[in-house]
Amino acid sequence: MSKIIRIGTRDSELALWQAKIVQSQLESLGYKTQLVPVKSTGDLVLDKPLYEMGITGIFTRTLDIAMLNHDIDIAVHSSKDVPTVLPKGIVQAAILKRGNVHDTLVFKNNEEFLGSKEAVIATGSLRRKAQWLNRFPTHTVVDLRGNVNLRLQKLQDNPWNGAIFAAAGIGRIGLRPENAINLDWMIPAPAQGAIMITALAEDDFVKTACAELNHEETALCIAIEREFLNILEGGCSAPIGALAVIKNEEVHFKGVLLSLDGSKKIDVTRVKKLGEHHDIAAFCANLVIERGGKRLMDAIKSSDRKATVFSTKKLTEDQRLLFHEKVVVESADFIKISLNRIHPRFFKKEIQNVVITSKNAVESLITNYSAIELQFKNIYCVGRRTKKLVETKIGKVAHFENSAEKLANYLVEFMEGTEVTYFCSDLRLDDLPTILEKNNIKVTEVEAYQTKYDAVKLPESIEAVMFYSPSTVQSFIKQNEAHVIAFCIGETTAKEAKKYFSDVRTAKVPTVESVIELINEHYI
Repeated sequence: MSKIIRIGTRDSELALWQAKIVQSQLESLGYKTQLVPVKSTGDLVLDKPLYEMGITGIFTRTLDIAMLNHDIDIAVHSSKDVPTVLPKGIVQAAILKRGNVHDTLVFKNNEEFLGSKEAVIATGSLRRKAQWLNRFPTHTVVDLRGNVNLRLQKLQDNPWNGAIFAAAGIGRIGLRPENAINLDWMIPAPAQGAIMITALAEDDFVKTACAELNHEETALCIAIEREFLNILEGGCSAPIGALAVIKNEEVHFKGVLLSLDGSKKIDVTRVKKLGEHHDIAAFCANLVIERGGKRLMDAIKSSDRKATVFSTKKLTEDQRLLFHEKVVVESADFIKISLNRIHPRFFKKEIQNVVITSKNAVESLITNYSAIELQFKNIYCVGRRTKKLVETKIGKVAHFENSAEKLANYLVEFMEGTEVTYFCSDLRLDDLPTILEKNNIKVTEVEAYQTKYDAVKLPESIEAVMFYSPSTVQSFIKQNEAHVIAFCIGETTAKEAKKYFSDVRTAKVPTVESVIELINEHYI
């Protein structure tokens, strides 16, 4: 037991409480542990995009990345936050004994409003909202986000009658007010009230240690609820509840699917003997689908919500799935690229120093010539993914930075020789060539591709725009006012955005997935 098990956790009060419970149980068994609070980092050193690794959960993604990067050995999660399909290489190592499964109503004065026609209830959960409106259709439900402390404070600061919380969450950190009642009639989220430990599939030592913490009865019930959710959700967020309990050697299951406004409800209950329960989740999910669940899910997917975020680069479907359910996103390419024919005279002899600042320049080079014909001694890049493409298609990169300005300053100090060949667009920023020329480095610019502005006028509902290059910023400005939040992929793009936008935010690492993570953090 000499190995120290590094326990990864988010740094919220509830997450730390849960991690400390796991730590205490492991140490009572004789294992050495260390708590590692992990802040959001994006896919800093992953070789593949997040979606290729199956990393999708908004609350679990940071810990998944830390584990795959071997920064932590296990991760502690609220089970209801964990996607039903875990990332490649990560497995469920244990489920701790379940706490209070119910949702709790925290009210401000008294419960009399429950019998009145008008009342205002706060929750950020689609499931809680739909079930509340199904029971109290004349009430108003308002959105409520943030950690437990913040949500409790918002309840006090606003003229609401009450707010809904997970009983386990407010109970575990000792914040359950006296003015609180459990909502026994509300079916909880699948896996609510349980703590899950995940680990790397390859780490037998850690899996063996965590197996000693596994509560088999809870794990069985959680598996049923998560299977029910997995069959129903079909890639979209919907008001789904599920609860499995074991009584008298029987599995008792109840599940529900509702419309977003709570006006439609399909529920199901089933009891099976323990040991004969293995098809209970699939049976119940399919029964919901047969009773109109498919039509209801289709309606939820196509619900008419106006986009709040716009991407200036066309997003893939996998990238769309990374957005939080609260974010409605549209996308289009705001710039069009055409590759140029690069004259052979540039390649008559080996070029000592080459600068490439975009993947478009790489595409132009490999479209024109083979890797053997591209005789470059030293290649310098901007961007991790440009570097990866260069090394895949052309050759080794001597050095890269995340901005053109940083690369220029590096070249001034460390580059061999006094000349560089810069493969660029007809529209490019002046930072890099200006810095180099001021320091007596000759820059030969080769126009590898052309950039054409192709922006559209965006609707007023758009609150934020995702930018991936200075050119996308410039294209946007030609058709739109700078009244939105600018989420930028890197420092060079952010520098250009700051010329026009008052609120500019930069991703932690220069990837589309990291920009999406930044968006999600803002909206939740």
